[in-house]
Amino acid sequence: MYHAIAERPAPATRALSVTPGAFAEQMALLGARGFTPVTTARLAYAWRTGAPLPERPVLITFDDGYEGVHRHALPVLAEHSFAATLFVSTGWLRGRYETGGAPDTMLDWDQVREVAAAGLEIGGHSHTHPQLDQLADGPLRGEAGRCREILGRELGAEPVSFAYPYGYSTRRVRRAVRAAGFAQALAVGNALACRTKGPYALERMTVRRTTGLAEFGRLVAGRGLLRSFAGDRALTKGYAVIRRARRTVTVVRTAGQGGPGGW
Repeated sequence: MYHAIAERPAPATRALSVTPGAFAEQMALLGARGFTPVTTARLAYAWRTGAPLPERPVLITFDDGYEGVHRHALPVLAEHSFAATLFVSTGWLRGRYETGGAPDTMLDWDQVREVAAAGLEIGGHSHTHPQLDQLADGPLRGEAGRCREILGRELGAEPVSFAYPYGYSTRRVRRAVRAAGFAQALAVGNALACRTKGPYALERMTVRRTTGLAEFGRLVAGRGLLRSFAGDRALTKGYAVIRRARRTVTVVRTAGQGGPGGW
């Protein structure tokens, strides 16, 4: 899971950014080790139908829709003939749907169309990038549905894959994403994707600015995950308790006012 690809990212995106040089080295490592990148849609289709996958499949995904994906990542992917999936928050992209709040320079719609024309899958990442589990049912449905509607209108085909903003979801969120028409969705989890998790809770590993090439090599081989992400998992468990408490308070306050399937 990548975010911004940039030499000088905005402070808000720096930790989760990767330099163009580091990204190029990581893609070269995948090629040298015989990995074959596939799109999220292809992986999900294979797991649903039993269609074959390459011997060493890997997902390359980008969240949010930063301009550096077009400027820096796209040429590297083209050099290796690599597939990838770009998940965009439609209200963060530059253009007529822009809602503000984006933490760095984002893609515009012409660039998104160029990325799609280059063969990358374009997926949904909500409209305004909220914490979906903290929304009431109506706004939650709107975030997923509006994102899919706009992408379909702009690209000529509605997206089938979704990535949860901040990587977090609940059963209620997953139901809403499925009801909006998405066939599969990605979380974070910092673990290898596992078919038994089902199509709406596929896990990914975070690539950061501090991820060195040796560590990257271990991660894609499925080694060293506990060591690399121990701090993340501890924080995630604690934050999950906080999120559930916040949601409970919200439900109680609004109480008087007017699950996803498997493969």
